[in-house]
Amino acid sequence: MRPHPVPLDFVFRSRSKEEKAPAAPVTDSNQPRDPQAPKGRPTPKRSMAQSQRRSVTNTPTTRKEAAKRQRDERRTQMAKQREALASGDERYLPARDKGPVRKFARDFVDSRFNIAEYFLPLAVIILVLSMVRIPQLQNIALLLWLFVIVLIIGDSISTAFRLKKRLAERFPSESKKGAVFYALMRTLQMRRLRLPKPQVKRGERP
Repeated sequence: MRPHPVPLDFVFRSRSKEEKAPAAPVTDSNQPRDPQAPKGRPTPKRSMAQSQRRSVTNTPTTRKEAAKRQRDERRTQMAKQREALASGDERYLPARDKGPVRKFARDFVDSRFNIAEYFLPLAVIILVLSMVRIPQLQNIALLLWLFVIVLIIGDSISTAFRLKKRLAERFPSESKKGAVFYALMRTLQMRRLRLPKPQVKRGERP
C-alpha cells in the first residue's frame, strides 16, 4: 500500500511558524525569589534591600515631621559648633572661623598683648571719672580717653601691618581676604572671652 503524499505547502508553512515562534526565556530556577520582588525579577541583594528600607524609613511622611527633623539637625549642628568654638575643632567651626588663614590670624592675635583688649575696662574707668563733679578729674578723664584712643589706633595699625606681612609669607597662594579685619576685631575682645578659645600662650610664636 503506497503512503499518502504530504502536501509541500503544509511542510513549509509549519517550518515558518516554528522559526517565527519566540524562544522561551531561560530562568535560573535555583535562585530564590523574594516574595516582595516583582515577578520576573531576581531577588535584590540584602545590603541593597536594607539601604532601600532605611531610606524609606528615614524619609519624612508629613510636613510636620520634616520640620521637626530640620530643627533637630539644626540643633545638633549648633551644639557641634559650640563645642568646636571651645575646643578649636576645625571640622565644625562656623564658616567665618574656618581655614588655616583664619587660624593663623587668631593665633597671631592671641600670642601677643593688645591694647584694644583692655578697651572696655578702661572705658568704664574713664566713664566713672567723667561723672565725678570735679573739673580736674573730668579733664583727666578726657585726656585719658584721647590717650587710649590714640594708643589703640596705633597698636591696631602695627598689628595689621605685621599680620599682613606674616600672612603673605606663610600663605602666598591662598586667599587672605578679610583676615586682617577679622584679627583686629578679635583684639577688641578680652582674651578669656574670645571665641574660638585661644590655642596659643602669650609670647608663643604662631
